[in-house]
Amino acid sequence: MFEKKSKKITYKTYFNDRLKQVLFHSTPTYPLYIQITYDRKSIFFKSYYFDLLGKPRFRLRIPGITDKMPTVEHCIEQEHKVIEYIIQKHQDDFSLELFKEEYDIVSIDLIAELEPLFFKYMYTFFWDDGYPGLGDLSFHGSRDVIAFNAVRSMRRAFKPELYKKFIENSLYYAPPYLPLYEYMDEIKHWPLKILTVMDLQLEGSVEALKKHLLRHYSEKDTIEIMDQVSKWHTYI
Repeated sequence: MFEKKSKKITYKTYFNDRLKQVLFHSTPTYPLYIQITYDRKSIFFKSYYFDLLGKPRFRLRIPGITDKMPTVEHCIEQEHKVIEYIIQKHQDDFSLELFKEEYDIVSIDLIAELEPLFFKYMYTFFWDDGYPGLGDLSFHGSRDVIAFNAVRSMRRAFKPELYKKFIENSLYYAPPYLPLYEYMDEIKHWPLKILTVMDLQLEGSVEALKKHLLRHYSEKDTIEIMDQVSKWHTYI
């Protein structure tokens, strides 16, 4: 359990032993919860990152090597970042209701939200281009797969013409998953391979993303991608 006070606000992360244990990457544990106390009132809710980082897609599997995976401590670390961010953002108008509203938005991992939609794009692209087996594999066999890793392997396995078409079409028929993952991969380290709404709200983050895109895409495509990113909420 971790507890911290910030002015009149107290928060802590704790294991809710009133509930049944669940598996976090095969390890039994009680669910991670958060308590926020302000003006002698408290709210309690389950950790978003406990559910997110506990998903199989965050488990690093390499043949011949012991699996690596996030720990609950990584969840707690990320929760503290989000909580402190919201407290600092709302120093003058803080309330428990406002905190929870902000938490439900800024915690969101855009990569996790956009990835299923990108797999749908892959499904449609391969079916339309005459590769229905690959389309079905992309859609039905992708539950624990990171789409970016699959695309990176495609670059080596596919003919250059097919791969180029796939990437170019994705800029217009898929959410901005690939550009955001590329950016996230440059600034984040495993196991916290996430890009949250909070990350894009931090000072200078939008400009940093734009500079990254201009290094890898044309100015026209960068403008299109930035426009899509600004409308992230329409994909969720």
